[in-house]
Amino acid sequence: MTLPDGPLVAFLGDDFTGSAATMEVLTFAGLPSVLYLTTPTPEQTKRFVNMRGIGIATTARSQKPEWMAEHLPKQFAYLHETKAPILHYKICSTLDSAPHTGSIGKAVELALLVRKSEWVSCLVAAPPLRRYQAFGHLFAAAGSDVYRLDRHPVMAVHPVTPMNEADVAAHLRTQTNIPVSKLTFDKLFDVKLEDLSTEDEVEIITLDFTHMDQAARLGGLIWDAAQKTGHLAIGSQGVEYALVAHWQAEGKIPIAPSPPAIHAVEQVVAVSGSASAITATQITQAEADGFEVIQLDTAALIEGGAAADAAKSTAINAGLAAIKSKRDPLICSVRGPDDLSIASVGDVISRKGLSQHWANGLIGAGLGDILRSIISQTNLRRVIIAGGDTSGHAIAKLELFALTAIGAGSAGAS
Repeated sequence: MTLPDGPLVAFLGDDFTGSAATMEVLTFAGLPSVLYLTTPTPEQTKRFVNMRGIGIATTARSQKPEWMAEHLPKQFAYLHETKAPILHYKICSTLDSAPHTGSIGKAVELALLVRKSEWVSCLVAAPPLRRYQAFGHLFAAAGSDVYRLDRHPVMAVHPVTPMNEADVAAHLRTQTNIPVSKLTFDKLFDVKLEDLSTEDEVEIITLDFTHMDQAARLGGLIWDAAQKTGHLAIGSQGVEYALVAHWQAEGKIPIAPSPPAIHAVEQVVAVSGSASAITATQITQAEADGFEVIQLDTAALIEGGAAADAAKSTAINAGLAAIKSKRDPLICSVRGPDDLSIASVGDVISRKGLSQHWANGLIGAGLGDILRSIISQTNLRRVIIAGGDTSGHAIAKLELFALTAIGAGSAGAS
């Protein structure tokens, strides 16, 4: 039995990097996919025919529920109208969200207005990324160790959405009145599809995922549900890992060869807007490997006006000088959660009466302006953007409307 013609999965991502990673899982399984950066026009879609996966990247992870209510319905409607059996709201595999920022519950409520689903699957974990769910609780790696999410050295102290709850269902219940339950791995192979839906109301069911041996079964539950009336899924690219495993196990698609590696280039330019300790470690390693690290004056950027223009010009000129000297510039807004510049930024935010959310958007957009200027003045054709929220704001400045995957880097890094 073969797969139906047309799109199989239509996904709306809550940030850019996760959306790109979802596109990669499908593409590298032999299912051509495209990622749009906004709802495409009919003319734009003509360039991407016969796509099996269609996605739209947003900045919803860093937005308030009011923003989501204004922007997401149109995008969900577009994706629903592709007639893909599965509509997937793509979230981070570390569940980044809160009632006030990046609310997953709000997104599900909006999606259900256009996609009727007997139940909503919630598959957050992704073992290839060392993200695991067991007995309803989410675990994530940091270095060589794996931590329960509320004890994770990065996620537990996230500056915007600190994770103080590892129970996925309990976390989601703070964001929606939709009932949330869990399917644990000890019951995974015994449950019947009809057991997962009720006649009374739609329910979100979180799915344990501890090992790729479970992937085909999880993908089968989701795919079989989609054959009835269509299905709404929320989760990381673990959803696509599971679907691909199921399709391969059923002989619907062959096991694809390993994707080509990204070819080497002489120089790159990188920007980073992430304050995480992990990114700080990566910046330090990049510096040791020869990158020219240039720290943006983010306080001046948020100040606005001439100060912001001067801060961007300084970073641009430093980046161009590095390129001229055959080095790779890495322009960062901060070097980790303990960077002293964070206090200066906080002072400006407080004095000007801005929100942290607004300031983060300014930083991402500012890095995008810097990147665009450097690209326009050089022959560089490879850029790196670190930070999921940063990527969404920065890439909007590059005047792109769609992306496809051509080569593989590290899993989860697009």
